[in-house]
Amino acid sequence: MHLSYTEENYLKAIYLLSLEKTDGVSTNDIAEEMQTKASSATDMIKKLYKKNMLDYKAYQPVQITNTGKSTAIKVIRKHRLWETFLVDKLGFEWHEVHEIAEELEHIKSEKLITKLDHFLGHPTHDPHGDPIPDRAGNIKHHTDFTVADLRENQFGMIIGLKDTSPDFLKFLDETGLTLGRSVRITKFNEYDQSMEIVIDMKNQLSISHRVAKNLYIKKLTR
Repeated sequence: MHLSYTEENYLKAIYLLSLEKTDGVSTNDIAEEMQTKASSATDMIKKLYKKNMLDYKAYQPVQITNTGKSTAIKVIRKHRLWETFLVDKLGFEWHEVHEIAEELEHIKSEKLITKLDHFLGHPTHDPHGDPIPDRAGNIKHHTDFTVADLRENQFGMIIGLKDTSPDFLKFLDETGLTLGRSVRITKFNEYDQSMEIVIDMKNQLSISHRVAKNLYIKKLTR
């Protein structure tokens, strides 16, 4: 079934929201994510419902159908493969690629995407650490464990990001809080939940709770 670019963007957003909101996604959540009015979000929800992408009842949270999930995951796969191509093969910085991939993800050719995946060597994660769905649509999302969950003298390795906005990515480049870096908490401040950390056992840094909660980690033991 053909979907417009806007319909695909909504469906992708609803799918990603549904990973955190297992009881359904509210119209207001969708409107906020898409930066639009609730009435506009409701109109789009009804369109996607008619195309069997969503389960919808008035004044109740939206549930994404299996067809909707499959379609959304295909769009996500294309987006993350294009981001990988732009960074690894064309030399773009990781904060430059999201908007370009937003356009490229709507290309319909499955043959092109299959060849792109092969050309890239079948990557499992994009430049931001997000998992890339395989051709069958299988995807293993990050567990919801972040630097914010660590306490004093605990270790973790950065494996992904919740926030991939250009400003946040530039901040990470400037501070060295990039993928693969180890982080040890040297001080946790109860008042504002800010942290003093050491990156790769050498560089000291103070970070806010907002930064900490946007860094997915794999917990380490030393």
